Amino acid sequence: MRENRPKKRTAVIAIIVALAIVLGVGVGVVVATNMGGGMSPGGASDSMPVGGGSASGSVSGDDPSGGGSAPGGGAQPDSSTPQAPPKVEPPEDVTPRAYTAIAPPEEMRAMWISFLEWKETDFSTEETLRAAFGQMLDNCAGLGLNTAIVAVRPFGDAYYPSAYYPWSDLLTGTQGADPGYDPLAVMIEEAHARGLRLEAWINPYRVKDTKNGPETLSANNPAVVNPGWVRDVDGNLWYDPGLPEVREQIVNGVLEIVQGYDVDGIHFDDYFYPEFTAAQKEAGTDIAFDEASYTQYGGGMGLGEWRRQNVSQMVQAVYAAVKAANPTASFGISVQGNNDNNYNTMHCDVRQWLAWDGYIDYIMPQLYWGFDYLTASGRDTYAFKRIAAEWAFYPRADSVRLYAGLGAYRIGVGDGGSNDQAEWFTGHNLADMVTALRSEPGFSGFALFRYEFLYWNDDPLAAQETAALAGRLAG
Repeated sequence: MRENRPKKRTAVIAIIVALAIVLGVGVGVVVATNMGGGMSPGGASDSMPVGGGSASGSVSGDDPSGGGSAPGGGAQPDSSTPQAPPKVEPPEDVTPRAYTAIAPPEEMRAMWISFLEWKETDFSTEETLRAAFGQMLDNCAGLGLNTAIVAVRPFGDAYYPSAYYPWSDLLTGTQGADPGYDPLAVMIEEAHARGLRLEAWINPYRVKDTKNGPETLSANNPAVVNPGWVRDVDGNLWYDPGLPEVREQIVNGVLEIVQGYDVDGIHFDDYFYPEFTAAQKEAGTDIAFDEASYTQYGGGMGLGEWRRQNVSQMVQAVYAAVKAANPTASFGISVQGNNDNNYNTMHCDVRQWLAWDGYIDYIMPQLYWGFDYLTASGRDTYAFKRIAAEWAFYPRADSVRLYAGLGAYRIGVGDGGSNDQAEWFTGHNLADMVTALRSEPGFSGFALFRYEFLYWNDDPLAAQETAALAGRLAG
């Protein structure tokens, strides 16, 4: 069930689309006109920064801040409701877990806790983790949140004993080394003791990056055992999404979590295909990335279409696995706020996932721009209310919820727009965004990116923002 989804608005969409088809006008143009001007975003993304770090604050041309490359590889299909997907069967011989997950609340109020928080956390003993993570959860509960989205596989690793992935290096300093206890079990126990939902946050394809590590992969790392699965992009290692073996590995890794633990959901962020730079494209790195698998499995499809199919098949398979292992658990994805970038760079057909059952339980676009955001040329395409309205306007299956990712890392820094940045220095911008979302039909909650910027931040603005949020959420 989804709250605040007006039937009249859906009917208006259908009428607009029908007129567009008859008149030969692009649906994106008609929809944008209906919403007050402008079309779907183009240009670089303002995604969840790599590993959860801070994004670039610069403005380049008409691209929103945050880095990344302009869309390439074709425009999104100009149709109101994407074509129905093929049915994906759940994995065989899956024993469902006897745990009823805490149901998604009427309003999702979540906090991302990333591997960068884990870098500052003492994992030396179970007791030190309980104390540190317990403090994080106390702050989240005190703020009025109801869900913790917790990193458990940021780099093809694990924060629990896994049959498919090595122990994370952040637990002991060495990838593959057993910490002597089960961190994920501790996290779940502590979250549920406070009445909080816990979703296990997984990055499906990323193995290693030059900025955040890990420096050395363990001998039992599947990327070492199966080097043919891995692609190297200037020292950054990725699993090739085009390989069936990789898809199976990802599904197995999700299954062991949902079957083995009382998690309330599985969460992916926006890292799918690498976001190639202009220089890498010029050098042909983007084409070479999966040239071998494309030759083997492409089947005559265009490269972009084939890549999107690879990601969608993985997403469908993960959804089916989650529901087979625990029908009450959720599966959701936080994608970039710029949906053109999702489609053409990340190769994620998010509109397809939204429109049909069988992909996701929720989508959470990262709306990290302020109310007043302007591009260098003065466009307000990504201004908060406008981009939120665009996401709410996309056709969406009744089973799919829509949440928003909010950029707490912008506090006291700004969003890189060409406009005045005063709103990020008010001490209540995030609270104002929550209020705005509550007035936008279609949205059912939010997540804050990320814990450090609200609670390990010496800037007095952070304390002001948390106080304003607490007051707004209590009201």
